[in-house]
Amino acid sequence: MAQPRAQPRRLVLASTSRYRRELLERLGVAFEAAAPHFDEAPLSGETSAATALRLSVGKAESLVRTFPDALIIGADQVASSEGRTLGKPGNHENAVQQLRALSGKAAQFDTAVTLLDAREGQLQSQVVGCHVLFRELDERRIEAYLRREQPYDCAGSAKAEGLGIALIERIDTDDPTSLIGLPLIALTAMLERAGLPVL
Repeated sequence: MAQPRAQPRRLVLASTSRYRRELLERLGVAFEAAAPHFDEAPLSGETSAATALRLSVGKAESLVRTFPDALIIGADQVASSEGRTLGKPGNHENAVQQLRALSGKAAQFDTAVTLLDAREGQLQSQVVGCHVLFRELDERRIEAYLRREQPYDCAGSAKAEGLGIALIERIDTDDPTSLIGLPLIALTAMLERAGLPVL
């Protein structure tokens, strides 16, 4: 893993997600993580992309008073299939139901990332879509996967950075890290425009 380097601006990840922390660590920049204070309830009639964008902005903005001079990263992912939102299953039974419903079907994972310059009040945001086609999943595969991976904190029960990749037939996206929850290609460009180049 790359060693974080010294940098002039404080960088804050507005998230308690270990997946997002691990992704951001790949860029080798020094950062700290803080829990955002923001109501993540969906709004009626909102598309998954619009929800992800609103939540990523809200998470970043919620930490401005705490970190008034920082660059703050907000991110959110909303998954959907056949017009239904796929949340985090939370337990084994819900995960089984999600994967049964996704067997042989497509799902859309919309991941938004926001970089807020709290000092200057400048905001950059982007939504990166990821279209996922699931394999036909029988009960044996579903149970074997859930026993080994226990992806109960992953939207749609699909932990693609782990064994969940075995559930997937095809992934179409401009940024493979978006499926895990933080689009690093988009974020790298945002950081550079904000004066914090990764390289």
